Amino acid sequence: MTHTRRQFIGTIGAATALIGAPSILRAQGQGTFRIGALCPVTGSGSPFGSGMQKMIIAAAEAVNAAGGAAGRKIEIVSEDTQTSPQAAVLAAKKLIDVNKVQAVLGTWSSGVSLAVVPLTNDANIILMNTSGAPALSVPPANSKGLSYRFQATNDRFGRAFAEICEKEGFKRPATMAFNNASGIGNTEGFRKAWEAKGHKVVESVVYEPNQPTYRSELQKVLAANPDVIVTGSYLADTTIIMREWYQSGEPVKWVMPGWAASPDLVKAVGPDVVEGIISVDSVSNENAPSYKAYDEAYRKATGQPGQSNVYAAMTWDMVHALALAIEAANSTDTAAINAKIREVSNPAGQQVYTYVEAKEALKKGKINFEGASSVLDFDQYGDVTPDFGVFFIEGGQLNRRYVVKI
Repeated sequence: MTHTRRQFIGTIGAATALIGAPSILRAQGQGTFRIGALCPVTGSGSPFGSGMQKMIIAAAEAVNAAGGAAGRKIEIVSEDTQTSPQAAVLAAKKLIDVNKVQAVLGTWSSGVSLAVVPLTNDANIILMNTSGAPALSVPPANSKGLSYRFQATNDRFGRAFAEICEKEGFKRPATMAFNNASGIGNTEGFRKAWEAKGHKVVESVVYEPNQPTYRSELQKVLAANPDVIVTGSYLADTTIIMREWYQSGEPVKWVMPGWAASPDLVKAVGPDVVEGIISVDSVSNENAPSYKAYDEAYRKATGQPGQSNVYAAMTWDMVHALALAIEAANSTDTAAINAKIREVSNPAGQQVYTYVEAKEALKKGKINFEGASSVLDFDQYGDVTPDFGVFFIEGGQLNRRYVVKI
């Protein structure tokens, strides 16, 4: 069922000739619906990408075991974005033009998804992503309404940060952001939500990536005497910033997104450096039967608990939502499928949690698929709103103290 780059390497020459060929020459195979699994198996997203890819495959296997969708089996072709927009574009072109996929699932990081979405739009196929940039919600990125986001937007992360800062009693927050759509989206979302509460941000610093040092940016933000610094950052730059801040000896708290303040950050800098940091990440729909099914599949595929990879729960849900839309549409036409995605996922309708029960319930009427990653209710922009877990790094461990709903 699954193809990889290696299996296709021998056909690269022919593949190159196909790129740019008229769509009429690229008819889809009969009897299958082919999905491109485009995940960050290497690069900064690698702690999550392999598990995301495995859950796309596992969910497709569950769909196929139940007889497929609209009479068709789901076929997966996997590629690695390398967490790089440039590599992701090349991989997406191959998936679309060579492998002739009918949907692309699993892009991670806003830079990657923003680079890939023009290609899926041009091909008139659906993109399902786990990225946060607000720009993915609106034109030109989502001009055709074919993009669906299973992660909270960065703007919503920012709103969660504001709720946490207020709850923790901070009075003088500052922000530091990586200069990309995701990083700035986080801190701007925080600023807007914080100011809406009648407060002020004492300093905002945006830094360029891939620097050997961030001392000057740190000095600028610390000079404002903040009691907490809210970040929009990735693991690599956060690692350097944490080391340099610790060496400075300045007493300040930090609130960070979970993809930066992760167990990998603890390993990189040591537990003493990151003690007390508040890590914020979306949390899965942990009490739902759909989460139980995902958790079992994730443990079987990776040997790890499902909680260790919130993005894998999202990719599990992507296949379910897409397959149910295909089943409801009784078609593999993109427009017909797209018209059904909200219909099978949003209220009202019978709440369902697995593909088997959802497929059976569809014969009787409207369904409301509740996902493993969230309740999976898509708004007008194709976005969902998961809950947020608030983790404190204590003794080298990330301990979840509470959950924030926005």
